[in-house]
Amino acid sequence: MPDLLWRALWPLLLLVALQQLGGAGLIHAKAWLAPLLMERAFAESAARGGAAVRPWPWADTWPVAELRVPSMRISRMVLAGDSGNVLAFGPGHSAGSAPLGGSGESVIGGHRDTHFGFLEQVTPGTPVLLQLADGRGVHYRVVATEVVDTRRHALQTGVNETRLLLVTCYPFDALDSNGPLRYVVTAEPVARMHL
Repeated sequence: MPDLLWRALWPLLLLVALQQLGGAGLIHAKAWLAPLLMERAFAESAARGGAAVRPWPWADTWPVAELRVPSMRISRMVLAGDSGNVLAFGPGHSAGSAPLGGSGESVIGGHRDTHFGFLEQVTPGTPVLLQLADGRGVHYRVVATEVVDTRRHALQTGVNETRLLLVTCYPFDALDSNGPLRYVVTAEPVARMHL
């Protein structure tokens, strides 16, 4: 009887194992393919004068800028919006903040354990380059880093100063990703150019 039971169960167990491996492989394939599709969409957007180009037909976001920290060899596509779905693919521009490259405070948020993990090493004086999809570029210099407790202070946007805020959860090694602390890197424009 046990031999008959094993013969009946092993194909089912094999099928379940293959399904699990296939699901894990699909996650890795998406993680590899998504950045390539976003870079292609960004290049196409630049060729169209900054028009929104979705990286895949069902995407609920699109690349709006490329954020670079040359001294750290960091390059990240910045996506439109900052929902959880968007932040899974990269840092996102908060629609409630100033337009990127415009007047006012522009906020870009990202996950501390993936795309914005490098913020832990950014210090005042670090140059940051933001290349927009329409070809404009803005050079920034980091002027401050701080930890903000969102229970006591809201992240201030709408200030009359033109600044770029890079925001991620804090502390960087926290086990709980839903804590109230945010690490904020503030950068001010140094120069604007057409790239």
